[in-house]
Amino acid sequence: MTDSTTQNASPYGTLPPASSPATRKPVSLPRLLEMHARGEKIVMLTAYDATFAAVADAAGVECILVGDSLGMVCQGLSSTVGVSLETMRYHTECVTRGVRRVQGTAWIISDLPFGTYHESKEQALRSAAVLMQAGAHMVKLEGGGWTADTVRFLVDRGIPVCAHLGLTPQTVHALGGYRVQGKSEASAALLKRHAHELQDAGATLLVLEMVPAALSAELTTELSHCATIGIGAGKDTAGQVLVLHDMLGLNLGKNPKFVRNFMAELPGIPGQHGIKEAITAYVQAVKNGSFPDNTLHAW
Repeated sequence: MTDSTTQNASPYGTLPPASSPATRKPVSLPRLLEMHARGEKIVMLTAYDATFAAVADAAGVECILVGDSLGMVCQGLSSTVGVSLETMRYHTECVTRGVRRVQGTAWIISDLPFGTYHESKEQALRSAAVLMQAGAHMVKLEGGGWTADTVRFLVDRGIPVCAHLGLTPQTVHALGGYRVQGKSEASAALLKRHAHELQDAGATLLVLEMVPAALSAELTTELSHCATIGIGAGKDTAGQVLVLHDMLGLNLGKNPKFVRNFMAELPGIPGQHGIKEAITAYVQAVKNGSFPDNTLHAW
């Protein structure tokens, strides 16, 4: 006799359920800013497809980043430079479908890939429109200085923007590799200036990647209406982000210093612990401040 569970099973798997809509409010930009104002840590994680996006949402991740890191972890590229706008559109649609199908609540951020916002503000608007129409709630772009005008142009037209300073992977060749940024007095001063310019232009989130913990802490205090999201930037940022594959221990190379393998820390009981539990552990560790540990994951 076949039970109802077997009858309803799909041979290709089904998307997991999200938390009850009655207990979780949809994440919005005002809600993220409220979290920042009251000191609650914001949890961000990358995802590139429907199923992993649904799992991350169900585990309590507030912000899902459809990162151009997919070029390295999904496409096998050596950097993010080769990722196209069409690829980002496709993966943004996949993530959006996954979140919607489980009545998820996460805020979806999509990367503007290399070469799609550098030519002009108008080019940036066209590229951002593609990702917003694919389901993104916000777009992310890298760099400071010249990008402030682009951020202002997008925000004035109703497109929320997340900025990104420190190690900016799209310009890794100009930076000379994956190195900590803002270590010298001059480079720290420049990074701080760019951060304030981006906030003044309307950026409401700011990813700080591989930035000394002390500098990130200063910026987090100074930027009153732009929440900092750290990745290798210490524990005192307003939130944290990691690449999904890294925190699950699926990196094919050596994990960066700032990564913690949450999958490896789960109790070894087959069938009882898995990816959702690892992501839940990440969410809890960010919320309670136990991750990152400045002595292990920062400079």
